[in-house]
Amino acid sequence: MKKILNNQVVNKFGFVLLLFVLLQIPMTMVSDLISERSYRLEEVRSEIARSSTGEQRIIGPFIVVNFTEVVNHEGKSYFSEHRKYILPEVFNFDTELDSYAKYRGIYQARLYKADSHLTGSFDLNPITAMEPEKINSISMVVGVADSRGLIKLNKMQLDGNTIEVQPGTGLNQIAQGFHTNLDLTQLLALSDNKDAKIKLQPLKFDFSFLLQGMESIQVSPIGKESNIAMRSAWPHPSFTGDFLPISSTISDNGFNAQWVSNNFSSNISQLFEHCMVDKAACAELERRQMGVDLIEPVDHYLKSHRAVNYSLLVITLVFASFFLLELFQARPMHPVQYGFVGLALALFYLLIISLSEHIGFNWAYILSAIASTLLLSIYVGGMLANAKHGRLFGLCLMGLYGLLFGLLQAESYALLMGSLLCFAILSLLMVMTRNVDWYAKSTAHSDVVADVAKGAEVELDNESQ
Repeated sequence: MKKILNNQVVNKFGFVLLLFVLLQIPMTMVSDLISERSYRLEEVRSEIARSSTGEQRIIGPFIVVNFTEVVNHEGKSYFSEHRKYILPEVFNFDTELDSYAKYRGIYQARLYKADSHLTGSFDLNPITAMEPEKINSISMVVGVADSRGLIKLNKMQLDGNTIEVQPGTGLNQIAQGFHTNLDLTQLLALSDNKDAKIKLQPLKFDFSFLLQGMESIQVSPIGKESNIAMRSAWPHPSFTGDFLPISSTISDNGFNAQWVSNNFSSNISQLFEHCMVDKAACAELERRQMGVDLIEPVDHYLKSHRAVNYSLLVITLVFASFFLLELFQARPMHPVQYGFVGLALALFYLLIISLSEHIGFNWAYILSAIASTLLLSIYVGGMLANAKHGRLFGLCLMGLYGLLFGLLQAESYALLMGSLLCFAILSLLMVMTRNVDWYAKSTAHSDVVADVAKGAEVELDNESQ
């Protein structure tokens, strides 16, 4: 053990390892900075949502029937108000999303304008089972998550007739949206014989409106049969909700997706009734949705985080190359030189995050890699007193940065490629040093250090004379 502790190579290796650990302090600071900037981006998006519109969710149309029942209790009669809800037999939703970016300083949020079209039909026969004199009012309701996004109502038709709509829904569970009051007499088309049971024709609806939202839009499959279609020029959709599209196409020109469901697969009618009775039960209804998020595939903050995760590999390789250079060329390097090189490598990641906020991650990475490589090439060339070796080091470092850039772009295979790269590098180092006599290298290293120190003393004596 004493022989090992007195080994100069082991001592140098221990010091380099200590320096490597200390360099994790600035790397941790850079990582914390990335997290802080990423959190600030989420705050800005929330601020934009508060001052503009947030994520949108559409539910409806559905019919609300308000009626009164007489309840006898202990010989007394009471009037009790009730509501009956009728969901569409057929529900079709078609929309085209026109996305755009909204900026606040250097941060941005992705908004969209959805040119939406609701069509379908209702079965009104459940109304005939009710006594007309007990019905107080009937309305058709369409709910949205954020009514500020209702920019324009284009076409509102029932059975081909244009209707007027009013803001709000009159419901506590679904407060925002619009509604229209329906005429009971026109719906029932009663004959003189009020006891006759009339089979009504389906009530068709055709609504078109422009809806603004931010990043996400969801639709509840409210019908017994629901067909939903969404398309956009945005090439990075993330489909959300309890149902994935039955068909979708995604390309650089955008996406096109279609969903189909029915009441047996969605159980929407039961969930809707539970929500209208108890607001706490609406969470399950809200999960029954079909939608899409317009996402950035991997934003520059996430890519910067991933780049920092590979900083251990970069610093290890550079320090290992210096250590092997000392080992094979018997050329001592001062710990301060190791420290400057390590700080230059850490500064590379700070440059990435600061530049990426203005010019994007790819250009930021390229410029940071060039700047870091030039700086270290010049420094290493001077440190080794050999410009050619400095250029060779810079070429190798640029190749390493290029490999890491490829890892960052390969989202699906990043872990596999990174693992194989680490294994290949470790194997190379072990093969290169498999025949090294570390004790002999320690003696040679001590002799070189002594010669350098003796030479320095001679030069000092000559200068003093």
